[in-house]
Amino acid sequence: MEEKKATNKMGIMPVHKLLLTMGIPMILSMMLQAVYNIVDSAFVSNMQGTGEAALNALTLAFPVQMLMVAIGIGTGVGMNALIAKSLGQQDYRKASRAAGNAVFLGILIYLVFLLFGIFGAGIYIRSQTANSQIAKMAVEYLQICCVISFGIVFFSIYEKLLQATGRSLYSTIAQICGAVVNMILDPIMIYGYLGLPAMGVRGAAYATVLGQIAALVLAVIFHLKYNREISNRLSNLKPSAKIIRQIYAIGLPAIIAQALMSVMTYGLNIIFVKIDETVVTAYGLYYKIQQFILFAAFGLRDAITPIVSFNHGMRSKKRIQEGIRYGMLYTMLIMAAGLFALEIFAQPFSAVFGLSGETQKLCIDAMRIVSLSFLFAGANIAFQGIFQALDAGLESLAVSVCRQCLFVLPVAWGFSQIAIHSSGNIWLIWFTFLIAEGLSALLSLGFMHRINKRTIAKIAE
Repeated sequence: MEEKKATNKMGIMPVHKLLLTMGIPMILSMMLQAVYNIVDSAFVSNMQGTGEAALNALTLAFPVQMLMVAIGIGTGVGMNALIAKSLGQQDYRKASRAAGNAVFLGILIYLVFLLFGIFGAGIYIRSQTANSQIAKMAVEYLQICCVISFGIVFFSIYEKLLQATGRSLYSTIAQICGAVVNMILDPIMIYGYLGLPAMGVRGAAYATVLGQIAALVLAVIFHLKYNREISNRLSNLKPSAKIIRQIYAIGLPAIIAQALMSVMTYGLNIIFVKIDETVVTAYGLYYKIQQFILFAAFGLRDAITPIVSFNHGMRSKKRIQEGIRYGMLYTMLIMAAGLFALEIFAQPFSAVFGLSGETQKLCIDAMRIVSLSFLFAGANIAFQGIFQALDAGLESLAVSVCRQCLFVLPVAWGFSQIAIHSSGNIWLIWFTFLIAEGLSALLSLGFMHRINKRTIAKIAE
């Protein structure tokens, strides 16, 4: 009885309080996820003699790391919403089958990245650079992250399992553990302390995957101990086409939304390198810094989705509307805080990474210009979580495609042509993101109006 009450808090606790109770641990969890990349970058950028080249190498590998996270988290988001909705309907059998099928999918996802790490990493890296030193470091880093990627893939699933049942605090504890392990191991393995050889970028990769494995181990322990509503029978691993379809009906837009970040970064790397390699380095570093803000919005979105989905399953119109209203309000507050932080502290943030004068200036320009798009970006991220919870995956997907590809790459290419022919105007390329997020926010508002009429307005009071 006690466990049922704990689960049903998503249907009875005041929504504004529930969003904070579930959202704050998720926000911390997502922000800590950004730690893996920013900590690696901070340490490798200060490697004697090769720091800036190493930072560039990590930038080239970064889109594949984002793709791993996108597929793992997207699968977890689909499972999360399906489990939350099933628990709202008190269908515990279906919730357990959804969890088991998600673990089965995790096995397949890991095998794909294992094979890519062995056979595809070199081809992928060389498509972005002709610099042999940078390419060698990038391939070494990426191969390790892919071959030992089971930590991040399965952590993404077990993290969402804990969040789906309202136990996001435990997923955050696991994430903190992984981040701490990564931060401790980074200097030891990169620079060669405590009797270990200096491994450079390979050390950064090993520190990252070991941190991910530590987080996974804790998440599995917490799931087995606290998620009593979910059965862990091996029979639940048996794939069900119906359940997998339901997972990806919700999760595929989330996968594509985050995978498009990889596509966007890969495309921008190719566009920016035509201007200068320093632009690629500056953009890669800025992107990892802004992840702390964007990932905070993603964390709150991941609280909005199961709350709205649970109450959609309960057919509670009032709580759905409150989930949307408070979710949007809290997201705007997060993004406003991020905007002010980057505007005020752009100079000291960039100074941590030991960049050359021109690269540092480009990075500061990026922070001060791109951060102007944060309020639009926050609205788009929140709307995507709302759309997923209300079975409007296509609308969520459309927003993702626009804000991360359709409205970005052509505009970036146009600004890059100006920069190539007029080197003093390189800073103009950063306005790409303000334009893309602003246009996408208008699209999101139109979709929300349509979804409200189609779904929410038809629910009886």
